[in-house]
Amino acid sequence: GSATSLSSAVINNRLQELVKLFKERTEKVKEKLTDPDVTSDDESPVASPAKLAPTAAPVSPLGGEPEGDKLAVDKHYCEMLCCTFKYQPWLDRLKNYQFPSSIDPLTNLMYVLWLFFVVMAWNWNCWLIPVRWAFPYQTPANIHCWLLVDYLCDLIYLLDILVFQTRLQFVRGGDIITDKKAMKENYLRSQRFKMDVVCLLPLDFFYLKVGVNPLLRFPRCLKYMAFFEFNNRLEAILSKAYIYRVIRTTAYLLYSLHVNSCLYYWASAYEGLGSTTWVYDGEGNSYIRCYYWAVKTLITIGGLPDPRTLFEIIFQLLNYFTGVFAFSVMIGQMRDVVGAATAGQTYYRSCMDSTIKYMNFYKIPKTVQNRVKMWYEYTWHSQGMLDESELLVQLPDKMRLDIAIDVNYNIVSKVALFQGCDRQMIFDMLKRLRSVVYLPNDYVCKKGEIGREMYIIQAGQVQVLGGPDGKTVLVTLKAGSVFGEISLLAAGGGNRRTANVIAHGFANLFILDKKDLNEILVHYPESQKLLRKKAKKMLKNNNKPKDEKGVPRDPLIIPPKADTPKLFQAALAAAGRMGGKGTLVQLRWRLKELKAMQ
Repeated sequence: GSATSLSSAVINNRLQELVKLFKERTEKVKEKLTDPDVTSDDESPVASPAKLAPTAAPVSPLGGEPEGDKLAVDKHYCEMLCCTFKYQPWLDRLKNYQFPSSIDPLTNLMYVLWLFFVVMAWNWNCWLIPVRWAFPYQTPANIHCWLLVDYLCDLIYLLDILVFQTRLQFVRGGDIITDKKAMKENYLRSQRFKMDVVCLLPLDFFYLKVGVNPLLRFPRCLKYMAFFEFNNRLEAILSKAYIYRVIRTTAYLLYSLHVNSCLYYWASAYEGLGSTTWVYDGEGNSYIRCYYWAVKTLITIGGLPDPRTLFEIIFQLLNYFTGVFAFSVMIGQMRDVVGAATAGQTYYRSCMDSTIKYMNFYKIPKTVQNRVKMWYEYTWHSQGMLDESELLVQLPDKMRLDIAIDVNYNIVSKVALFQGCDRQMIFDMLKRLRSVVYLPNDYVCKKGEIGREMYIIQAGQVQVLGGPDGKTVLVTLKAGSVFGEISLLAAGGGNRRTANVIAHGFANLFILDKKDLNEILVHYPESQKLLRKKAKKMLKNNNKPKDEKGVPRDPLIIPPKADTPKLFQAALAAAGRMGGKGTLVQLRWRLKELKAMQ
């Protein structure tokens, strides 16, 4: 009897294990049939060596590493005389570099770098030509240095015409043209080509007759189109373009003062240095003294000596008129630049002030007002805006989708409920996500309420509370976690929240409404069926009985024997105390033997 009971217990345990294994295998097969995208637990096959390396590296006859690896290591060394020097592999890449046949002027950073050199050459001509013409800084002793830099700038101009401008892509009829002949013809017909040709007029040949006069290089200053194009390209790639705009506007003001100082020195030389109290007296640094006079004139500070001659009076009047006009234009442009840079901050302040005024009017409690202010401050400092949807409204639908995929797809694709669904359905769902910021200890959802949203944690943490008092932390969810997804598809009372969820610190969540998901699923019936099956399965797993460790138990095919009734146990105990050889005594001895075996 004892052997029989022991064998039955072993068989029962073995059958339970077999049933569990068969059940797990059946579930995997069903998931694979309903969801082909679910990956198998088996390891993916390893690619054959032939596919990984079509040409096998020859092995050295002396053994050890293959000759190909040895060559790859040694190819960065070169022997010179008796020493071995290592040279960098980027030299090989530089030697093998091929210039592109076409250049995208909007996205190519190499073209932006080239425009920087062109603008530097243009600035050399714009700033130094007036100085060399007015001030006596160009002398026969240093004329070769000036001419060397001049012709270097001319070379940059020439390379820009021959190499870069003829390779720029352009749009015609909605198509991006990359044909060499078409790009060259487009540049030759443009206004840019005409201005570039005028810039390089060979007026330098007049040096042979009138000497090296810097005014003959004045056409080099007409390459202003490259300057404005560089501004547009640079502002497009800078994260804080307003800083560059402020610097550029300041440079405009400094250049106008620079030109005025050159004109003042020329007027003083024309009248005679030190001939009157109005002209420059020839003492000290001529450029600094004239620049100081130009600043006082254009900004109309006053305190200048009165002009004496008719020429000085006319010159001073023109200076005053030009100074008032130029300075007012610069101030207005600076105001626009600073206003555009702080437009977001101004909008944030106006919204916050209006909200505070509203709360004070209705006498909202200070605790609520402080939380509202905290929400405004955190949302602005974390996102740089109060509502992300306002930023994306002006973009086309395709661009909004691209941004949503980059921001949210990696998180949403990991949600078990949406695995295996139509990819386009997930894309449509990404565009319906909205961002919400929760303050510390804010309730995201409460136990018992109807669930109409799914939450995706973008940043921060949330805590799931439970227990008898409803304040015990069951689990802490971090960035990338998802909760509330079953409520989107549950029906028949299954969409009620089963626990309280609060924000642990500041939490930034993405929310998907049930209404939005239902509007999307109308166009994807297959995905709708799959989602409902998964939702039912997840609800079934959540309702399974769990053991002491919280792991769901599997039902037993051969249930264990029921315990001995309490009344029968009392009878056996009484028979044991009375002694004798009755049936109850034999049963009592038999049960003790079975317990000992177990």
